[in-house]
Amino acid sequence: MQIIRDYQFVDPHDRGASAAIGNFDGVHLGHQAVIDIARKKAVELDAPLGVLTFEPHPRQYFAPDAPAFRLMSAETRANRLQKLGVEKLYELSFNDTLSQLTAEEFARDVIRDGLGLKHVVIGADFHFGKGRSGNAEILAQFGKEMGFGVTIANLVKVADGQEISSTAIRQALSEGRPADAAKMLGHWHRIDGEVIRGDQRGRLLGFPTANMSITGLHPPKFGVYVVKIDVLTGPFAGSYNGAASMGTRPMFGENLPNLETYIFDFKGDIYGAHVSVALIEYLRPEAKFDSVDALIAQMNADCDQAREILANV
Repeated sequence: MQIIRDYQFVDPHDRGASAAIGNFDGVHLGHQAVIDIARKKAVELDAPLGVLTFEPHPRQYFAPDAPAFRLMSAETRANRLQKLGVEKLYELSFNDTLSQLTAEEFARDVIRDGLGLKHVVIGADFHFGKGRSGNAEILAQFGKEMGFGVTIANLVKVADGQEISSTAIRQALSEGRPADAAKMLGHWHRIDGEVIRGDQRGRLLGFPTANMSITGLHPPKFGVYVVKIDVLTGPFAGSYNGAASMGTRPMFGENLPNLETYIFDFKGDIYGAHVSVALIEYLRPEAKFDSVDALIAQMNADCDQAREILANV
């Protein structure tokens, strides 16, 4: 998959795609449906399959001090899109220049002249251009005038009729409902990143953990989770089961949220390795215990419960 970040300097071989447009935070089932339509158009037009997105997320650009909301990093999003067969990822730098383009300028300068897209696919709730002045119908009209095709995709719903959105997924995660989030995502919600060194307190308790930062990501409900872990790099690469604590470790007075994952039946040094932790089920909230022994007893109970749940996943 080729990643193109500047629409003004594009190699001729990277132009002419059939592309889905959006932020694709989470790459949920609604996003996948839009990409699938773009894929069919790509086959019809003998064009590469593309995705046009932005980095940073426009919401992040306009409100940099707002609470973290992203479901995944740009790297994780790119990896997920590559798995879906995307050939051209137009990950445009969202900066002052791009943010000031009117809807018509975006259609002309970016879609037609810059990237030379043959066809674009957007969701029915798509907005673009300065002040979000453009919508799906306006882009379709620009497409007719400027010579590129436009398909407006209907919003996708889950079995209970709820529309799938990144906002609904964030709410499910905030409420400790990872299985509901997974139904909308089409996959378990994962937190990806590098294993960093912590204070090694877990090792002293008999539960050595792989620590990961969640800075910049929407924080799921704090507490203990049943998880699956994929170690992606290094000599211990593979898939494992475990239990993880998400939060600030109130027992020890910490205040910077992170994810600490205990991998069952595992011995090995994975500091610096890239891992992907899938949230399967929420077990309990964070708690402060009367003693370290009480904490260890609860951790043993958590792991026993997690093993039972994972035996049926």
